[in-house]
Amino acid sequence: MAIRQHALDLEHGRSNVIGEISASRRESARNLLHYLSLRQHDLREIQSQLALLGLSRLARSEAHMLGTLDAVIEALHALAGQALPAGHIRQGVNIRTGEALLREHADTLLGTPAGPYRSHIMVTLPAEAATQPRLLHDLLEAGMDIVRINCAHDDPETWLGMIRNLRAAEQASQRKCRVHVDLPGPKLRTGRIEPIGRLVEFRTQRDAMGRVTAPARIWLTARGHMEAPALDVDATLPLDDAIIQSAHAKDVLEVEDSRGARRQLRLKERFGNSWLAHCFQRGFIPDGSAALLYRGDDLVARGTAGPLPEVCLPIQLRIGDKLLVTTNARPGAMARHDEAGRLIQAATIPCTLDAVFAAAQPGQAIWFDDGRIGGRILENRDQVITVEISHASPQGSKLRAEKGINLPDTDLAVPALTEQDKAALAILAPHVDMVGLSFVRGPGDLADLHSELQRLGATHLGSVVKIETRQAFEHLPEILLAGLRNPPLGVMVARGDLAVEVGFERLSEVQEEILWLCEAAHVPVIWATQVLETMAKRGIPSRAEVSDAALSARAECVMLNKGPYIVETTRFLSGVLARMDGHNAKRAPLMRRLAVSELNEPA
Repeated sequence: MAIRQHALDLEHGRSNVIGEISASRRESARNLLHYLSLRQHDLREIQSQLALLGLSRLARSEAHMLGTLDAVIEALHALAGQALPAGHIRQGVNIRTGEALLREHADTLLGTPAGPYRSHIMVTLPAEAATQPRLLHDLLEAGMDIVRINCAHDDPETWLGMIRNLRAAEQASQRKCRVHVDLPGPKLRTGRIEPIGRLVEFRTQRDAMGRVTAPARIWLTARGHMEAPALDVDATLPLDDAIIQSAHAKDVLEVEDSRGARRQLRLKERFGNSWLAHCFQRGFIPDGSAALLYRGDDLVARGTAGPLPEVCLPIQLRIGDKLLVTTNARPGAMARHDEAGRLIQAATIPCTLDAVFAAAQPGQAIWFDDGRIGGRILENRDQVITVEISHASPQGSKLRAEKGINLPDTDLAVPALTEQDKAALAILAPHVDMVGLSFVRGPGDLADLHSELQRLGATHLGSVVKIETRQAFEHLPEILLAGLRNPPLGVMVARGDLAVEVGFERLSEVQEEILWLCEAAHVPVIWATQVLETMAKRGIPSRAEVSDAALSARAECVMLNKGPYIVETTRFLSGVLARMDGHNAKRAPLMRRLAVSELNEPA
């Protein structure tokens, strides 16, 4: 009874918050507050005693907390032969209503599932979806319910092409599919690295004995009128127009290798104004290399190779190394040592987000490349952050450009909704059903998105909050309450960045807590990041991925990333979800106190 009263007290203390909630979601907001109150207690001993009496242990009460609590209280009074206190009436969402509300809110945001199961399948579209209509049709047939357009890649023309092909596929298949647009948010990544030069490399295929089994395939094209390769090749070599114009089949092109040797490329077949050539040796061809075209023993034409792409070597880092994180004004570089091996200059890497240099503090953690490399900040001075590497492979880890940076301890004063996000949203708002907001850290970020949707006249669109930072997880109750003001609302568990932010050892625990809190708010969850990723890329899933896919049935939606085998992966996931739907995939947890259940006071 004391636990019940505490839940009602928390609801009454937040009556002003509930008054701001959309009328259709107020019961959900009350239930969330009741559940937060419950999780402010350690209930494990009470759970054990309830189990001995054959009563509910409250472990599956998320969607209907007060209703379950009242049912247990009434049963306890009956077992004790006591009457309920005078004036005691059931309050809050009951068990049947709570489960129905979650299902209703999931279908409002995500649509009706295609398969004979409760979960939805979201698929991230590759750029090819804009030019290959058949891909959308195959994905719909395989069980896709929602397409995800990632605005961190491609361009507006490609995004709109994807949507056009989806609509055509819907008509042809008589299937409906929602469109989710994922806004990338502020770009926190490593910047470019100083190139060591311009070079192209090609190599032959060899068997276990080192014998050549297939030559390297090189695309030769005119420098003044470059053409994209018409087939799969190992390298592209631009040449003087005169060489291409003079070339015949079976001619031999000699080019200078960076190691002083010469490589012979035999011309095999013409494609437009370009040629396919074969070489039976490995080659490293630098920019500006001499190129001589021979027909038999006769020199037919001469020139140079290039321009060739810049080559940037990754920065090698070991535990104990120093790394200087700089602004994006200058490229990164490898560490420099003198002849005796003494360090002259530590390795440097630029950061694409200037706000980092105003916020990062000594002692805070910093991670690179999805947690593959990590360290502690030693100093932040003069727009240079000095990091001591504490996490890397024993053989050393390679850090490249365009890799993610995570600062889980740093409070970055940057808006989640950028000007680039607003520009993309203005283009796509008339064509999509829901908007995913990245880099969320608190309820104010969601309020900014709702303001922008209102400005665009698109308040009917659903909002999906990506939980990918430690701050977002710690403020999840407030974020959910803010989102319930402007439904429909969903939450995406971005497990990749979240694992780096909270620690890989805590990911499973945090993932569970997100599922519980969202169910208490009757908010659907999208289970994302690396679901069946090996299968999408290589065609065969790992055993661990199949187990993960089975667990994903506990969420209202499962997201797949793009890959060559995405249609087969969608079909496979659809089968897994259909099988798991007939089982109880939700476990009964022990209810220790949750730190995240403490609501922060409004600013």
